[in-house]
Amino acid sequence: MRALFAALLLALATPLPAAPPQRIATVDWGLAETLLGLGVTPVGVAQLDGYRRWVGAPALPAEVVDLGLRVEPNLELLAELKPELILISPQFENARARLERIAPVQSLALFTPDGEAYSGAQRVVRELAGLLGREAAGEALIARVDARLAAVRARLAEHPQPPLYVASFLDARHVRLFGAQSLYQGVLERVGLQNAWCGRTNYWGFAQVGIERLAERPEAALLYLEPLPPDAARGLAASPLWQRLPLVRAGRAHALPPVWSFNGLLAAERFAGLLEAQLTATPPSDSARPQP
Repeated sequence: MRALFAALLLALATPLPAAPPQRIATVDWGLAETLLGLGVTPVGVAQLDGYRRWVGAPALPAEVVDLGLRVEPNLELLAELKPELILISPQFENARARLERIAPVQSLALFTPDGEAYSGAQRVVRELAGLLGREAAGEALIARVDARLAAVRARLAEHPQPPLYVASFLDARHVRLFGAQSLYQGVLERVGLQNAWCGRTNYWGFAQVGIERLAERPEAALLYLEPLPPDAARGLAASPLWQRLPLVRAGRAHALPPVWSFNGLLAAERFAGLLEAQLTATPPSDSARPQP
C-alpha cells in the first residue's frame, strides 16, 4: 500500500511533457515549404510575394500572414499572431535576439560546410518533424521524395542526355552555375544526370560567372530557372555573345519554372519533376531564345 501511495505521489509530482508547438512562424522560405510538406500550415511567413515568385509551389494557404521582410520582419504583427515557435535558418541569426522576445526560436540549417544539400534537406525534415511530434509524416515525406527521384531516374534512362548546366541569370551577362553542394546537384546525381559545371562553388553550391563560360562544354545543354531579372531576356535576345554560344545555336537552352535553390526536399521533388518533363519532351524550335 505504501509503495502504491509513493508511486502516486511521484506521478503527481512529475510534470507532463509539453505539447508540440502548433502555431509556427518562419522567416525562411525553405522551412515554410517543409512545414507544408509535414502537413503544418504556418501562421506567418516573411515576404509572401517573394515566396510566390521564387518558390512557386507548394502554394501557401490564404490564411498565412505576411510578416514583412525576411531580414527585418514586422515584430508587432508577429507578436499579434502569438506563435509558439519561430523558425529561422543560419543566415537570419542576427534577428534571433529580437525574435526571442516574442517566442522561442529554433534555427535549422540545410547547408553545412561538410555536407551536401539533399542530405541536409532530409536531416532538416527529421529535425523539424521531431520538434513538432510528426516523425511519421517526416519519414513518409523522405520516402516519397526518394521514390519520386528513383522513378524519374528510370524514366530518364530511356532518354540519354548531354551534360547539363543548371543556372539562374543575374543579368544578361552573368549567371549562377550550380554544382557541388547545391540542392540541384543532389537531384542530378540521384536521377542519373551529369552536371556540366565541374568548377568550384561557394557555401551555397553555386559559382557566379560570365555567360561565356557556357561555351566550355560545347556538347552541353542549359537549364535556366525563371524568373529572369528585369531586362535580362531582352538583353540576351540582343546579345551576339549569347547567340554564338554552341548550346544556344543548337537549341539546347531551356527555361524551367521557379525552384528556389535554397529550399529543401519539396524543391528537390519539384526540380526532378521539371527535369523529367523537359528532358522527355521535344523542345520547341525557339527554346534557346528567352522571351521578354
